[in-house]
Amino acid sequence: MKKIISFLLSAAVMLSAVLIPQISAGAAEFEVDFGVHCVSLYLENLDTDTVVYSKNPDQQRPPASTTKIMTYIITAENVKDLKNTMVTIKSSVIHMLDGTGSSMAGLKAEEKLSVYQLLNCMMIPSGNDAALVLADYIGKGDINKFVDMMNKKAKELGCENTHFSNPHGLNSENHYTTVRDMAKITKYALTLPEFIDITDTATSDVIGEDRYLVTTNSMIDPVRGGDLYYPYAKGIKTGSTGNDSGYCLVSTAEKNGYSYLCVAYGAPYEDEEGERYENGAMLDSIHLYQWAFDELSIKTILDKNDLAKEIKLEFAWNKDTLQLSPASSFSTMLPDDVEISSIDKLFDVPESIEAPVKEGDVIGKVTLSYAGQALGTVDLIATENIDRSELLSALDSIKNVITSKWFIITVIVIAVLAVIYAIFFLVFRKKKKKQRPVKKYRKF
Repeated sequence: MKKIISFLLSAAVMLSAVLIPQISAGAAEFEVDFGVHCVSLYLENLDTDTVVYSKNPDQQRPPASTTKIMTYIITAENVKDLKNTMVTIKSSVIHMLDGTGSSMAGLKAEEKLSVYQLLNCMMIPSGNDAALVLADYIGKGDINKFVDMMNKKAKELGCENTHFSNPHGLNSENHYTTVRDMAKITKYALTLPEFIDITDTATSDVIGEDRYLVTTNSMIDPVRGGDLYYPYAKGIKTGSTGNDSGYCLVSTAEKNGYSYLCVAYGAPYEDEEGERYENGAMLDSIHLYQWAFDELSIKTILDKNDLAKEIKLEFAWNKDTLQLSPASSFSTMLPDDVEISSIDKLFDVPESIEAPVKEGDVIGKVTLSYAGQALGTVDLIATENIDRSELLSALDSIKNVITSKWFIITVIVIAVLAVIYAIFFLVFRKKKKKQRPVKKYRKF
């Protein structure tokens, strides 16, 4: 009986130990109050990486000559010295564009120009001839190899709906991108040498005073831009292949310390009678910039020094709660009339956490939103170091053992066995007593 009771008790303790848990040591998009012309639009604040407006951002569209932004990237990444690397213009490359009616920079066969000059020819007057010459040079005579490099780079930049089939942007069934993907491409291009300087140039005599290059972007041309000139615009690239692509434009603008990037695709090009519409891509971009500069501003929603949440703390001496703060401050673009108190905060944190805790440990996160639009997610971290109380931990373990169902079952079993044992003992003793012989005493 003692062996049975000992075995049951040991089994209960081991089962309880197994069952006890082991202790282990930024995009908001807003509505506008005006109509737009483009099929797809994308406006992003570059100071906070906040998308503040979009329309069909992932619809695949022909990018026309905005393709040349990627051509610039591949060229700049493969030529160390843009201004001193010389390229001889091949007649065979220039003649590849015969009959296309595409925009040209007027390159001459057998002349030598630097890569820097060719980039100007490509980005300012949108020279398709310059794009092909650069692709042929970088691809070592194989333009398809250059195009493969374009597609590889697009994937590296996280573009999910983009495929290029040429370096200039003429129509092709397998040549497409989206305004969201082109924004990714352009943001990367903005980090490259000479890019913004070249694309923000209205006129240039870089290849000769008698061969002036004139921008196709009216938004940055105070002389020829007319009503489409926008003094806060900086670059970047126009595009159009007629009704197939419509008017396209990638641009940036800066005002009052704020910077925006806008990608506009698919504004109507001409009517049924062949009359051209005003460039709706530029009109949409200007209106979006004006709206953003007038209506939006950066607001700090979370400060890294503020308390964001408290959760229950276990196994710490004389401390019951743990304070959590944002891992970093979080700011985003919001309409001027929005109060910070109206921002919704959805916390994803455990109900409790066990000590020890180190300052800076990521404990959870908070998701911020406004009017149903996600703004961003920020990690929540511990604000202090907290040691573990082994005494409280041991007491909790004992508590868990004695309150576990297996321990209770074991105690009940032991109690039942004890009762059975007692009953058997009493019955056995009584029987033994009855079987004891009765002593007879003699009478004297």
